Amino acid sequence: MSKIIVFGAGGRAGRAAVQDALRRGHQVTAVVRDPAKHGDLSADGVLIVAGDVTDVNRVAQLAEGHDAAIGAAVDLSTQPDVFFAGAARALLDGLTRAGVGRLVVVGLASVLETASGALLMDTSGYPQEYRSFYLGHAAGMEVLRAATTALDWLVLSPAGDFDHGGARTGRYRTAPAEAASRISYADFAIALLDEIDTPEHHRVHLGVEEG
Repeated sequence: MSKIIVFGAGGRAGRAAVQDALRRGHQVTAVVRDPAKHGDLSADGVLIVAGDVTDVNRVAQLAEGHDAAIGAAVDLSTQPDVFFAGAARALLDGLTRAGVGRLVVVGLASVLETASGALLMDTSGYPQEYRSFYLGHAAGMEVLRAATTALDWLVLSPAGDFDHGGARTGRYRTAPAEAASRISYADFAIALLDEIDTPEHHRVHLGVEEG
């Protein structure tokens, strides 16, 4: 059994990660902005706490004693490049201070490479109205890639998008970016926890889809 801290546990990907971690017998700290709004996360083995993923001191304090962390937080009220870069810096520094060895971040397919090597967001016909959000994720990625800490990180994203009504199949596979690709939140959570329990990929952005 490991102790896992999930930043952004109130979102759909974060909630799925909490549930899969519990299924595996891990202890979970669920970090949200307002615990009063997320009482439904409460379960045996879950500690719900308030925290800001961009506050390095709070990250370090909350992560103390944990083995691994999942970063699934989003703040749509903040400029995307400011939020995602700030979150990456705080996680890198705070988790290192706390002695946490592994970080898996929920990423975005838009900034994942396709089979041709182009980023999905730069392919023909890909929606551009949310490009500032895509670039915000890219800014967070650049912070991670430039890091000199010993923290072992991985960015994991759907290869295309989430199947919002999809059921848990227990199967997934790695894949390059493809707009039509889908994966359920439950199966994505399996991939997240597999990369914590038995890490196979390191310091890269990896896509997964239904397998």
